[in-house]
Amino acid sequence: MPELQISTLGLDRPESGDDTAVPFTLDSLDCRGRVVRLGDALDSILARHDYPAPVARLLGEAVLLAALIGSSLKFAGKFILQTQTDGPVNLIVVDLDAPDGLRGYARYDHDALLRAAELGKTTPGDLLGKGHLAMTVDQGNNMERYQGIVALEGGSLEDVAHTYFQQSEQIPTKVRLAVAQLERRGDARPSWRAGGMLIQYLPPHGNQLLADLPGDGDFSNPNSADPDFVEADHWETAKALLATLADDELADPDISGERMLFRLYNEPGVRVFEPMPLEDRCSCSNERVEGMLRDNFTAEDREQMAVDGEIEVTCEFCSTAYHFRLHEFETSH
Repeated sequence: MPELQISTLGLDRPESGDDTAVPFTLDSLDCRGRVVRLGDALDSILARHDYPAPVARLLGEAVLLAALIGSSLKFAGKFILQTQTDGPVNLIVVDLDAPDGLRGYARYDHDALLRAAELGKTTPGDLLGKGHLAMTVDQGNNMERYQGIVALEGGSLEDVAHTYFQQSEQIPTKVRLAVAQLERRGDARPSWRAGGMLIQYLPPHGNQLLADLPGDGDFSNPNSADPDFVEADHWETAKALLATLADDELADPDISGERMLFRLYNEPGVRVFEPMPLEDRCSCSNERVEGMLRDNFTAEDREQMAVDGEIEVTCEFCSTAYHFRLHEFETSH
């Protein structure tokens, strides 16, 4: 995958737009990361269910976090992010179907949400409450699934992401998430969009492999051969520079991922790689739903589901309705 040197704002290819993940490395700071910007893809996911604004914003953050982490997959499979909690938003499920298909769904208690709004408690931590967040890498049939679980105790998704990487991966990680609504003249409604960045500290002396980055898996750092070369302030510098980035800059439709990285890290230097596209795409299909009904339910179960001899199944993610007649299941497969 080709890389892009951005020592100036004169780039040798067009800047990436929305619905992309842009990998990068900060060689002199021993860090790597990704920038994700979501526009139409996120708006489609959120508008499809007409979520109340606080729920849509929270689900948007979950979709953004899944894109930041899941876009590193280098095989055909899924990255699944799921929360189960006691808060007004008691379930969130987001998955990235590698390499580029995003979908997401949130379940919430309408009455509990109204009470939270009346009390002014609509932050992500308030809406999630207490429970757990699971991140699962599913590599498909006959392959081992990997899952990490961390507690949710009233914190934000940024907070729990930091805890996840510290506990499960033991990699210092900083995540920034921003979700906003954009109002344009002539639009029927405001549109949802988001921007996020993830940076991780992996010094060469740590013997860490960067398998999710293009290339040979190292920073090609000229100092990496020197075991005495340790700069304790590298990680602090990378985090401090990221902290200068405001939420409105993260979600600004006029600031590309490359331009954002140049603003933050032009002084220490940044290597940017080819952007990876992302899209709103559900993995449901008529064949999959039929197989689920056939394999997971008995003939008696299916008969109880049917209305006037027909079963209707609606995908919670994309709202597509599938219809099956009972006689279709009488044939053997």
